[in-house]
Amino acid sequence: MLITLTTDFGTSDYFVGAMKGVILGIAPKVRVVDVTHQITPFDINEAAFTIHEAARWFPRGTIHVVVIDPGVGTTRRPILVEAGGHRFIGPDNGVFTMIYDAGPHKVREITNTKMMLRKVSRTFHGRDVFAPSAAHLAAGEAPARFGKAIGDFIRSLTVKPAPIKKGRWLGTVLKVDHFGNLVTNFDTREFGGLRTRAFEILIGSKIVRRLALTYAETGVGEIAAIEGSSGFLEISGNQISAARKLGCGAGAPVELEIF
Repeated sequence: MLITLTTDFGTSDYFVGAMKGVILGIAPKVRVVDVTHQITPFDINEAAFTIHEAARWFPRGTIHVVVIDPGVGTTRRPILVEAGGHRFIGPDNGVFTMIYDAGPHKVREITNTKMMLRKVSRTFHGRDVFAPSAAHLAAGEAPARFGKAIGDFIRSLTVKPAPIKKGRWLGTVLKVDHFGNLVTNFDTREFGGLRTRAFEILIGSKIVRRLALTYAETGVGEIAAIEGSSGFLEISGNQISAARKLGCGAGAPVELEIF
């Protein structure tokens, strides 16, 4: 059985290690895989994109723990999501929005305290709620034992672009990758006109009008749009950081107009 971990904890503190210790204490035979612990702190949309893109490459039955949780200690609910043959555990704050959008799903509020540590802190539900819940699930506990199904779970309203007028949309940067590419929320499978029609992308103070096939197709230092490996539109720079050049980061607005 596999459990993956995705957090904004970084790796310089004990937090990730404590979660792994809790998991292995309950389910010692489980394999724990780190997706990333470098999500921009509190950035729910970046986490939503990351787990959506990573989870599909894991075997069916994998349990994914996602802890980007600015509402820890409040009334926000811990949840268990079943979708696409995978299970997802984390806070009910919109972090699983792209999982919901991908297909059928069932969401349960985790209310059974037997699935948590005996003492639950107000500030570290990753260790005290989500990690033990994942471990009990991996050890064979049925999802129905965790709590009742709910339908009023939270979705992020900014994961998908919003129409401004005909042919024009307002989107956002979901993530800045390691190379400084700006990954937007424009799914090229839904915006096929980018490949065949003239367009303009306004990001920062820059207007981008070129769709490149590869990073190297452009001149060194040139900013262009590209269809990334995830299928989402990226604003990239050839051998430079587009994020640094444009002064943009995760959450920056992106306007797309297709003519």
